[in-house]
Amino acid sequence: MTVSPLTHFDAQGQAHMVDVAAKAETHRVARASGRIRMQPATFALIAGGTAKKGDVIGVARIAAIQGAKRTAELIPLCHPLPITRVAVEFELDATSSSVVCTAQVETLGRTGVEMEALTAVQVGLLTVYDMCKAADRGMVMTDIRVLEKKGGKSGEWKA
Repeated sequence: MTVSPLTHFDAQGQAHMVDVAAKAETHRVARASGRIRMQPATFALIAGGTAKKGDVIGVARIAAIQGAKRTAELIPLCHPLPITRVAVEFELDATSSSVVCTAQVETLGRTGVEMEALTAVQVGLLTVYDMCKAADRGMVMTDIRVLEKKGGKSGEWKA
């Protein structure tokens, strides 16, 4: 049988958690971002801080941090990691009536934190949706992606 280039499958094609024991512990960083588009009136509620459920951006920031910390509970083959830092920023883009979430996650470990950064972004955006869905059920989350990663054997990568 041919060995798969996908690391989460063994030689028999069965899913498994990758063995990272032989990898060096290095400082690893990943940045990811995503956007949620909405109606202008919904954007105004967020920008003005007048959404019925409260401070949308503040709650979404805490949710994003929590999402990064719980990634291994959500994604079955992710390793639980000792995260050393999670920074989450939100940018309000009035021209497109959207909110952009960017998360940077760091660790000193044997595997990267791309999944943690992506999870942080998605959970932050989901929280914006949850807090504003009474005003706008048609919000769209888009452009969720890794922007860059540093550390490990493969070094640096930028989108």
